[in-house]
Amino acid sequence: MTGLFGGDLFGGASSGGDPLGAGAEDPTCSRAGCRESAHWNVNWRNPRIHGEERVKVWRACDAHRDYLTEYLRARDFPVLTTEVGVAVVRVPSL
Repeated sequence: MTGLFGGDLFGGASSGGDPLGAGAEDPTCSRAGCRESAHWNVNWRNPRIHGEERVKVWRACDAHRDYLTEYLRARDFPVLTTEVGVAVVRVPSL
């Protein structure tokens, strides 16, 4: 069994490529219209279509971390928030 945290940003959890630009020096918040620097990864998945090993990542600034997390939780999606740079290889069910 693998742990929650892996060695690189996507830790084998994505289907390939780097959709969020992990190599970017200053990632930006995923909230619509926000251009602030992101300090948080909001790791999540839709349990109706994906298993625990599928991890989607939104980036969040300090001001939008709670908003993005609660947006997903309100839809009953499992969410695990970490600092940018901390890899998550699975998001377990609640």
